[in-house]
Amino acid sequence: MKTGVAFDLGTSGFRAHKMDLETGEIKRTVITLRNPIPGANVMDHMDFAIHYGQDLTHDLVIDAVKNIISKLEVETGNLERISVCGNPIQLSLFQGMTIEDLAYAGERKKQKYNIKDQERTANILDSSEITGLEEFNDCNVVIPPAIRHEVGADALALMVVSGMLDSDEIAIATDYGTNAEMALKVDDVIYTGSAAAGPALEGQQIKHGVIASPYTISNIEFENGYMRNYVLNEEMTPVKGDLVDPKTGEVKEKGDIRAKGVTGTGVIALIDKCMENGLIKLPNIQTPDKVLKLQDNVQFGNKDLSEAGKALGALRAGHITLCNTAGIEMEDVTRAYMSGASGTYVDALKAYRLGMSPYNVDNISQIGNTSLVVARQILLSEDRLWELQDIANKIVGHHTMFATEPAFRDTYVLEIAYWDEGMPFKMLKKYLKKKSLPQIDEPNKTPGVEKRVVKDIPVLGEEGLHVLENVGTYLTTVLDDPSACEKSVEVCPTGAINIDDDGKVMIRTDLCEGIHCQKCVRACSTGELNWENLEVIN
Repeated sequence: MKTGVAFDLGTSGFRAHKMDLETGEIKRTVITLRNPIPGANVMDHMDFAIHYGQDLTHDLVIDAVKNIISKLEVETGNLERISVCGNPIQLSLFQGMTIEDLAYAGERKKQKYNIKDQERTANILDSSEITGLEEFNDCNVVIPPAIRHEVGADALALMVVSGMLDSDEIAIATDYGTNAEMALKVDDVIYTGSAAAGPALEGQQIKHGVIASPYTISNIEFENGYMRNYVLNEEMTPVKGDLVDPKTGEVKEKGDIRAKGVTGTGVIALIDKCMENGLIKLPNIQTPDKVLKLQDNVQFGNKDLSEAGKALGALRAGHITLCNTAGIEMEDVTRAYMSGASGTYVDALKAYRLGMSPYNVDNISQIGNTSLVVARQILLSEDRLWELQDIANKIVGHHTMFATEPAFRDTYVLEIAYWDEGMPFKMLKKYLKKKSLPQIDEPNKTPGVEKRVVKDIPVLGEEGLHVLENVGTYLTTVLDDPSACEKSVEVCPTGAINIDDDGKVMIRTDLCEGIHCQKCVRACSTGELNWENLEVIN
């Protein structure tokens, strides 16, 4: 069998298909639950690469890719083609291309350090041109085009797969993931941005949160005052779980499936239904211990509510900012497209009520994992690769850097006040109007929902879905005095670090919270645990 592998290099995790290049059939699917780069979001990943070495970060990405290929059970000599899709940072780190032009927003900074924008056009490389992939002899690596250097192939995939480029409607498409890439189409102009909503929408930075995977709670409904859990099975299909008392956790009716955590979509459903049933009144959970009990001891507390609120606020602030840039009102947007795992599994109407789609849309389309769709297309067809380059060349676009955009700053401050500090919705509207920003309102209708796919990865292949729970990437160094750093192991919030009696440090990178954490470094009394000395070990 002529074999190829299609990759979606996502910020929250990698997904991959083993495919028969002759028949186009998917044979096996592998997903990871985390990204191999330390950190929870794209800014963490970028900071890690800039501060500790882009070559080091490239090695982590390539090691993860090779571990996934091994899990797919592809023999080295049989692999003829690899394709990838993802945001510009992930794809650049994969290729070993500098990300300095993505790391610095200001033109003055770029000029000062002589940083040039990289050309991120469609390309077909030999695997020998990418450090770490030399072992795959005579294997081509297919790279999709970006629209601009900072508007990547993932954004192009979102636009193309949604069909928004062929529509006359004012429409917005959003990838409901860690980076929350979004595109607004008004006439023939595309306005893009990335809200960096964080990983809460994908089940991370939530105490019992898990990325969408088997045996995770993906939806919630209420029955006679009690909470019905819906849990993903091994085929990633939601099935009826336990009926529980959300205040005590008492099981009122046992379901047929167990749960190990809650997904981002489960979090959205939980917030929506608990607000509706009076168990959440922002900014607090209205139970005696301020904790909601789901099945199998999965819990959701006030801190989790705060994390989710920040993500929801970032999404709506991003939508408002793009409308402001385009010179339209939020009510002018009549169609919304939802992509990514969260955008697929979430109940679209629950998400709509929480502001994840503009309040006046008539139709919502859930379109699945668009990056993996494009990765499959270009794996099987070189013509499709060049078609996408032609499409990218013709797009008239305007990219808004939310980090430096006053409209986003002002809106997000108000969203935080609403979600995290108890500001009434009426006051949120009042201050948006005062700042001459696009207005929002309470949803007052029921949009039509088009669910194009039931799962974000609709076809898993005859060999099924395999979850690589440990990505298998580690950073290591050796300490002269390991006793001075004993507390480094104790304070790690995710259990990512281990130090043996000989002073060998092993940091599991997919669990490590990255540069914004570094509790392990500060806990080492001698300062000997220095990330500058870390090396990659597989």
